[in-house]
Amino acid sequence: MPYDTTTTAAGAYLAGVLLVSLVAGLIGLIFAIIIYWRIFSKAGYSGARSLLMLIPVVNLIIIIMFAFSEWPIQRELNQLRMMSGSRPGGFQPQYPQPGQYQPPVQYGQPQYPSGQYPPQ
Repeated sequence: MPYDTTTTAAGAYLAGVLLVSLVAGLIGLIFAIIIYWRIFSKAGYSGARSLLMLIPVVNLIIIIMFAFSEWPIQRELNQLRMMSGSRPGGFQPQYPQPGQYQPPVQYGQPQYPSGQYPPQ
């Protein structure tokens, strides 16, 4: 019975494709977990919540909850704004008090301490 090399080559090709696909899929999965971990951490949630994104139906529920709930970081920011008494858009504007305004320095004019004259 002659040795058939076509089935051996096809089997080796399929094994190579399967191995490369598994490695690429594993790298993609690890990268996605890292991305979701960072997003959840920056929003104020536990980074471990990103592991729930691997469960097919739960990931949709988590994304919907993530989109429509108040994030812990937003809650903390609102509390800090209320404590400082600032307006919702940011910090209170700081205007100079009378006598504090100093005109801007023009370029090319050297600045010397008061009472000293420039060297001759």
